[in-house]
Amino acid sequence: MKTRGTVYLVGAGPGDAGLLTLRGAELLRQADVVVYDMLVNPALLHLAPPNAERICRGSRGTAAALSQEQLTSLLLTRSREGKCVVRLKGGDPYIFGRGGEEAEELAAARIPFEVVPGVSSISAAPNYAGIALTHREHCSSFTVLTGHEDPN
Repeated sequence: MKTRGTVYLVGAGPGDAGLLTLRGAELLRQADVVVYDMLVNPALLHLAPPNAERICRGSRGTAAALSQEQLTSLLLTRSREGKCVVRLKGGDPYIFGRGGEEAEELAAARIPFEVVPGVSSISAAPNYAGIALTHREHCSSFTVLTGHEDPN
């Protein structure tokens, strides 16, 4: 029986490949499997070894889309095969993604995992537009809300 692998929940940033962290790039270069979101910049996939398995999570509402349950099962299966699995998520894994849910499932299954934060569009978009989210003279805080909640 092979030793269990590790799953890395890596934030790919808001689309600019240059905003991937050094740690994220390092892990992609070591990956046996990359499971990525549709919003991830495709240039980042070239960082993975040529023989790494690349699996697109798909887009919600399409026939090829993986459900969250299927995706989690895939992460568990590949890591139990002893593989280095990079779950490449748009933005930051714990902001408006299901990184928290994925981490809970991995922990419950006793699969080793690491979360690698990414630049979120929450801060990147205003920064690129020259808008300071906080400013001592104008705004001391800001609030983030989601447009999609669990219907239950």
